[in-house]
Amino acid sequence: MALQDAILTALAHDESSGYDLAKSFDVSVANYWTASPQQLYRELDKLEDAGLVTARTVAQTKRPDKRVFRLSAAGRKALRAHTLRSPKPMAVRDELLVQVAALESGDPEAIREHVVERMEAFEAKLAVYHLVQERTLAGRSEEDYLVAEPRVGQYLTLLRGISFEEENIRWAQQVLTILDARAAAAE
Repeated sequence: MALQDAILTALAHDESSGYDLAKSFDVSVANYWTASPQQLYRELDKLEDAGLVTARTVAQTKRPDKRVFRLSAAGRKALRAHTLRSPKPMAVRDELLVQVAALESGDPEAIREHVVERMEAFEAKLAVYHLVQERTLAGRSEEDYLVAEPRVGQYLTLLRGISFEEENIRWAQQVLTILDARAAAAE
């Protein structure tokens, strides 16, 4: 999947400024795609040049004017075409996993600290996802939401993000338990 497809998806239902798109990527899209604001702005310019999005300038008081983007007909067609293609298999590239794999050749205490740091990040991201979930459901049961809400795609990806972070936390806890047991046995 290209960043282009993630941006087209984020713009599928609402127009957005680059700034607002970057903020939404941090929350709603971050559970399946990440990009820096600079990457987003570059890609928005490319999408506009390709005719996949249109931009208009919105005048603001006390702030610089902003550009707001929306999907064009060609962008909707490209997004639909993206959903017809079979996705590539997911590949994990995680520096922490490389460090854990090198445990016996490295510094176990440093690796333990890296796992603790990462687990704290997993927990923080999970807390954000739970807040988004709570706001999205707005007092409704998940079952009612999924049956009655006309747009559920983002919520389904949120559920994947939640389960992903929960599994990351379980893994980190398991690693810490094993490292602590090995350290105790070595003493």
